[in-house]
Amino acid sequence: MADDIGVNVIVMGESGTGKTTALHTIVDLKKEDGSPRYEVFYQGLEPGMESLVGYYTRAGKPLPPNLHWNYTPMTVGDLESIIDAAEKINTWNLEMLAKQQDPNKATYNMAIKFLKNLNGFIDERTGTNFGRVLDWDASRVLCLDGLTGLSRAAMSMVVGGKPVRSQSDWGIAMDQVEKYLLYLTDSCRCHFVALAHIEREVDQVVGGTKITVGTLGQKLAPKIPPMFSDVIMAVRDGTAWTWDTVDSRAVLKTRNLRYAAKLPQDFGPIFASWEKNVRAMKEGT
Repeated sequence: MADDIGVNVIVMGESGTGKTTALHTIVDLKKEDGSPRYEVFYQGLEPGMESLVGYYTRAGKPLPPNLHWNYTPMTVGDLESIIDAAEKINTWNLEMLAKQQDPNKATYNMAIKFLKNLNGFIDERTGTNFGRVLDWDASRVLCLDGLTGLSRAAMSMVVGGKPVRSQSDWGIAMDQVEKYLLYLTDSCRCHFVALAHIEREVDQVVGGTKITVGTLGQKLAPKIPPMFSDVIMAVRDGTAWTWDTVDSRAVLKTRNLRYAAKLPQDFGPIFASWEKNVRAMKEGT
C-alpha cells in the first residue's frame, strides 16, 4: 500500500493529555513478519520529544530503529536583543513601537529551517538525509509536534522580535500556516499526523464558542479541521488518558474511529481502517 495516499490526522488537547506519547502506537505497529509497519519521522517544533522517548525508557525498551526525529527550536534572539526590546517597550509609545522594524529579523528563521527540513529530512539520530517529504510514500508517517510551534514560527518569520503586530502581520502569518498545512495534507502522499493545543474560539457561523485547534487568529482555526480525515481530542482524567470523538463542545470529526468518548489513545485502529478502505477501493476498480 506504499503507492497510496496516506491518512491525515490531527490530535488536539491540553498539555499533559498524552498527545506526543501516543505516537509510540504508530512506531510499534508491525507487519505480519514482525518488522516495523511504518518508518516514523518526528518533526518537533515544540519541546516534547522526551515524552515519546520516555515511553521506551520507562518501559526499559530500546528506541526502535524505525523512529527518526528532528527538532527545530524556537528562535527568540540573544539576551542583548531581548534587553533592547524590553527597554524600548518601557520607554517608547505604542505608535513608535508599531513603526519599529527588527534589524535582527533574519535570525527568526525557525519556519525556514522547518521548510528546508521538509525538503530533505535530516534524522538527528543518525544524520541520515531521508529526502523530500513530497517524495515519500505511505510507508512513512510524518508527525508534526505541533501546531502551536508552527504558528509561532510563522509569526516570528513575519515580525521578528517586534512587540506590536499589525493586522497585515497577522494575515501574512496565518496565510503561511495554512499553506504549510495544505502542502502536507494535500500534496504529500505519506501519512501525516499533527498535534495541537486547544483554544476556545467563537463559532462565526452558528454563534457561541467551540473548542478547536490552537493557532493564529479566529479566521484560521475553522480552516484546519477540513484538511484532516480525523480530528480527535486527547483527554486526561486523573491517571486515565483517552481520546474523544463526540464531545459536543469541540470541533471533532472521524472517518477511521468510532464516535465515542474514552477511546484508547491508539493510532492502530486508524491505520487499520485506512488499510481496509484502500483495499476496498482497489477491489472496486
